[in-house]
Amino acid sequence: MDALLGPGMAVAPDARASAACLPLSDRQPGFHPAARAATPAQADTGHPPVTEVKVGVIDNSSGKLAREGAAGFLGAATSAFMGFVLTVVLARVLGDTGSGVILQAIAVFTIVLSLARAGMDSVAVWIMPRLSANDPSKIRGTLAMMFLVTAACGIVCAIGMIALAPTFALSGDRHAADVAQAIAAAGWFLPAGALMLVALAATRGLGGVLPYVSVGSIAMPSLRTGGVWLVAIAGGSLVAVTVAWAAPVVIALVAALVVLGFQVRRHERAAGLRGVWRVQPALRTSVVMYALPRVLSAGLEQSILWLGILIVGFLAGSASAGVYGGASRLVAAGFIVDTALRIVVSTRFSALLFAKKFADIEHLYRTAAIWLVLISTPIYVVLAAFAPVVLRLLGPGFEAGAGVLVILCVGAVLTFTAGNIHSVLLMSGRSGWAAFNKAVVLVINVLGNVILVPLIGINGAAISWALSMLIDAMLAAAEVRHFIGIRIWAPTIAYALVIPIATFGIPALILLQTLGETMLALVLTLAIGAALFLVWCALDRKRLHLTDLVRFTRA
Repeated sequence: MDALLGPGMAVAPDARASAACLPLSDRQPGFHPAARAATPAQADTGHPPVTEVKVGVIDNSSGKLAREGAAGFLGAATSAFMGFVLTVVLARVLGDTGSGVILQAIAVFTIVLSLARAGMDSVAVWIMPRLSANDPSKIRGTLAMMFLVTAACGIVCAIGMIALAPTFALSGDRHAADVAQAIAAAGWFLPAGALMLVALAATRGLGGVLPYVSVGSIAMPSLRTGGVWLVAIAGGSLVAVTVAWAAPVVIALVAALVVLGFQVRRHERAAGLRGVWRVQPALRTSVVMYALPRVLSAGLEQSILWLGILIVGFLAGSASAGVYGGASRLVAAGFIVDTALRIVVSTRFSALLFAKKFADIEHLYRTAAIWLVLISTPIYVVLAAFAPVVLRLLGPGFEAGAGVLVILCVGAVLTFTAGNIHSVLLMSGRSGWAAFNKAVVLVINVLGNVILVPLIGINGAAISWALSMLIDAMLAAAEVRHFIGIRIWAPTIAYALVIPIATFGIPALILLQTLGETMLALVLTLAIGAALFLVWCALDRKRLHLTDLVRFTRA
């Protein structure tokens, strides 16, 4: 497999590079020898032998997970709701063609942004928990280096995005010129967007779920949606609408930097020291070696998520891109549970993997996987069952995306059965393998789109996306099982999947037969399904590990 990745790609699996990947060792202050033996599967992590570390600042209990998960869920729910409102605003005010233009500009911005941040957001989530727990003096200098790299990469990517934007006018679509202008306008905000994402990731890595949620999941999506609505109803051009969507990253960047400054000073005061600006070569090498594969992996990941809109726009026109984009954005809005859990568990996975607490890792992973499947599936069951009803909210012509919505919902549910497997893989330091997975999946996605879209239209793009997500999860699950020894516990996951399908799916089928595809049937399904779902979960809360959630709710 290393040979397939190429030199330098398989960072963590290569034992020869492990010293560069993880310079923090038992020779540094804050590490206390208390080694324990690991199983062969656990020991083969790609890192040098690491002694037992007391990570007192990190609480890995289910109660802590539930509390921070609730905060993450609130933020993710707000972000998802604002995303849904944004989709409705674009569709209602601009129509399928206008929304298609804006969504294509957003797609290009998002893909390029994944490259512009230079992998430093993933580095922040990975290394900040380790530095804060074991060597806070290095936080300041590491952050400065990460911001410098991100700023330089962001500027280069912005210049490239603006310079290449006119090429989108050559697609032949009569609205292609509008797409090119919107992409160029968004490009000016790319450096700020990259720095903002890295700053937010750093606040999360230093233990700040609340700032991450408040700024990134609540404030910025709200500002974007409000700004787009005001500009759109005022009759602003498509370029003006694009600027209204992109501009809030500047405000979010300022807020994130303020919070981050307080966090850094707090960690330094707690340790009784002042951080240094100079970054040691070993740590610098560690950051770069971890980030390089993540640049590729993140670019590939966002390409998988957004490239379908661009391909549909190129092959079928902006109107089809608007319909496909509207349906796919509804599915993306349903990722609120996945986002909330990932915000919380990623840093815990990093700390636990570093401390070699494999039993805790497996328990945390399986608990989070159960919650993810159990709580996210109802959203997709209802969206799939009432796809035409939901899409009618977007306006005339969007019902053509009903098949897309059903396919994407099925794909999302099946993908969630793997839990937060990608977080485990990344936090173990195997960003090279993650990049390899994304490369394989992107090839499948692009080939699927190119072959299927001309044959079956936007449903072909949906099939390609769903298949890509499933393969990505399967590859990550196989790698995590091989390198760390953690496996998906299928019986428990299957049981968690049955509950929402039964409680929401059966009422949906009955009401569709009796009331048809109406808003009344959808509302009744939500009410009846929620009641049945809550009763079932209450009766079986111990098996589903919901006891901590119940305690938190009562508190």
